[in-house]
Amino acid sequence: MTRAEMRKAGQKGGDGGRRGAAAAAASGPGKKRFIDYPRWGKTGVRRWLPSWKQWLSAFLLFFATGVGLVFYLYQTTTVPQLKDLVKDQNTIYYWADGSEMTRKGETNRQIVELNDISPTLQNAVISAENETFRTDSGIDPKGMLRAVYNMAKGGQTQGASTITQQYVKNAYLSQEQTLSRKLREFFITLKLNQQKSKDDILKGYLNTSWFGRGANGAQAAAQAYYGVDAKDLNLCQSAMLAGLLKGATYFDPTNPANKPRAEDRWKWILDRMVITHNATPEERAKCTAFPDPIASKTSSNMNGEVSYLVDTVNKYIVTKDPSITPQLIDKGGLKVYTTFEKDKVDALKKAVDGVKAETLDPQKRPDNDKFIQFGSASIRPGDGAIVALYGGDGVENGHFDNNADASGVQVGSTFKPFVLATAMQVGVQTAKGDDGKPKRISADSRYLADDMSQIRKPDGSLVIGDDGKPYRQKNEDAGKRGYVSLRQAMQWSYNVPFVQLNQDVGGQNVADIAVQMGIRKDSLTDPKTPTFPLGTSTISPIRMATAYGTLAASGKEADPYSVTKVEVNGVERPGFKKPDFKQALEPAVADNVTDVLVNVAKNGTGSKSTALGRPVAGKTGTTDENKSAWWVGYTPQLVTSVGMWREDPSNHVRLSLNGTGGNKSVHGGDIPTEVFTRYMKDALANEKKMDFPSPTPIGSEVDSSGAPVSPTATATQTMIETPSAPATQPSNGGNQPQPGGGNQPQPPVPTQGGCVPGVDCPAPQPSQPTKTRPGPTSSCVVLLCPSPQPTTQPTDTTAPSKPGKPTPSSTSTGGAQSAG
Repeated sequence: MTRAEMRKAGQKGGDGGRRGAAAAAASGPGKKRFIDYPRWGKTGVRRWLPSWKQWLSAFLLFFATGVGLVFYLYQTTTVPQLKDLVKDQNTIYYWADGSEMTRKGETNRQIVELNDISPTLQNAVISAENETFRTDSGIDPKGMLRAVYNMAKGGQTQGASTITQQYVKNAYLSQEQTLSRKLREFFITLKLNQQKSKDDILKGYLNTSWFGRGANGAQAAAQAYYGVDAKDLNLCQSAMLAGLLKGATYFDPTNPANKPRAEDRWKWILDRMVITHNATPEERAKCTAFPDPIASKTSSNMNGEVSYLVDTVNKYIVTKDPSITPQLIDKGGLKVYTTFEKDKVDALKKAVDGVKAETLDPQKRPDNDKFIQFGSASIRPGDGAIVALYGGDGVENGHFDNNADASGVQVGSTFKPFVLATAMQVGVQTAKGDDGKPKRISADSRYLADDMSQIRKPDGSLVIGDDGKPYRQKNEDAGKRGYVSLRQAMQWSYNVPFVQLNQDVGGQNVADIAVQMGIRKDSLTDPKTPTFPLGTSTISPIRMATAYGTLAASGKEADPYSVTKVEVNGVERPGFKKPDFKQALEPAVADNVTDVLVNVAKNGTGSKSTALGRPVAGKTGTTDENKSAWWVGYTPQLVTSVGMWREDPSNHVRLSLNGTGGNKSVHGGDIPTEVFTRYMKDALANEKKMDFPSPTPIGSEVDSSGAPVSPTATATQTMIETPSAPATQPSNGGNQPQPGGGNQPQPPVPTQGGCVPGVDCPAPQPSQPTKTRPGPTSSCVVLLCPSPQPTTQPTDTTAPSKPGKPTPSSTSTGGAQSAG
């Protein structure tokens, strides 16, 4: 009987079955199989458990297969030749229309022999990267297992541990973090360590490593940072260059934000050199001062605004696809298609250069017109495409910072629209609607605008300053304006109403709305400070244009983007499609804020923009001590931010703009608005005029506590609706514009001969906030009539260091000032 027949016999029931099984067993073991599994003669679980022979056989088979596979991979792995690792390639950048903008990555490397590289650099690199390099096998097993484990579980990847492994990694600069790449790296490292001497490996490593500034290799790095050959580097310089190998993006001291990190690592490497006996204590003691590099040198094809465009694009690429590193970009082989439109980039530069030439004279006014900086960004609202940037005077003129992406410049009163938008969408905590939630308000709500007014919390208690006294807020001028509508407050950029409104809606709510509109959270200052609504935050021109673009697009926020497609060695990378927009504000809220900003551009502090000759909305901004001036404006098709500030590049200290261009002071409605208007005329020359959407009424009038009930008590605030020339002798002495537009035009202050309730004499103070106001009287004096509203028509809407906490002046006689 065969074994199958014997099993069948054994499975039969009754005595017959047992007799059959016994007979089968007695007849012998039957025909044997090659693999005895399930095991013969075993019952139950034991029948399915492999025997020790089977376990041993399986282990030996697995081991032999593994050894064979390793042997095969080792034999078939080839070590790339050094000349093959340094092929010259370009990274090419294209304009939005597909024409070539520029290219980078052309040869900035030179292969040199090891004896042409300073021994101090060799020793500094060994001390910093792999102190056992001269004696190890080239492999760090623990490090590789840790890297494989982290990749397998989807965690953060690990870098190569030894110099030999790092050299091999340089050979495969795709930076893929996959198991197959790690296997290739492992076998190449083993073979390289056997075939090459340690000096050959060190030579290859130092000739292929990326040091930043576009420099691949020690010779290129020595020239880029110190203007010397690699063999002439001293100990101090060598330690600085060795520190760059950990990541030049974070340790290049050219960037002021990197300087502290670079100095710390420089000191650490010098100390390690002493510990590892690669330098003597006496040699170390000579390095007392950090060896600052020379100014960066950039090829001519990066002159003008191109370098700032490329900088913006590269930052966007590495953010969207971390596998594309700065090293890979410098190595070359990429094709980058951008959103930048050449005619608009040229028009923006022309506008800035033209205004600078007509306004500034550094030779005549070196103490006022020197170090003037401009930063600008132009974006398509509802889409997010950045079509133009102005980043500075050009790297050829020694300006390397990208002003369009500047951090550290306060935005002033251009922040106020975010406060108004929050009040319209979230509501004020001082009044409740029928649903019990904070009441959403309209731009007709009236707030006190008197200079040096006290500010109250939503519960009615006074805001206390840092000195323990009630906080008082300054306006730009010292006039008493009484209770004005928020529309009028925005028109003339009064500070007091918006500081109080910020308290009523809650600073954190304002911060949240600003972030929803496109502002980066890390650029905002503490929203609990009283001056938060006055623009103490340091927001880049790109992000200011993004947030105002949300208003222009009826509340649709679209993240800014500068790249539409990236190819690496001919293969398109995923992840660069246009970002999806999100509805950040209700359309009615955005359109009502736009309507208020149309009034600013038409009748208020931004009236210079009317020269554009088409519907425009926007807001001016000027910061305390006149250290920056802004205009952010938009049409339905295009939004553009223009920032202006003064900064000494030697120490990055912000200076006052007072006296610039011969003006007593500079405001956002002056030079920045002029730049905007000139640029937008050219940028929109071939586009039809479009009106903004007609705003749907939203919210209700919710006046702040103390607002007068009688319409006659609001004489002063209604007077500002007619933008007549200011009085020749204003009573406060601060409203008359200086020659050249130094001061903001302001509405006239009542002259002597009587007083107006709530302005020149005290207004009646109701115990509770007034929620309604009597309707208009049957007749009115011209200056007391309600504000005319701009006529609007429906529109065609088709279509990237944390700032310090502000220190507001909080005495009982003054407060932080932000002028529009």
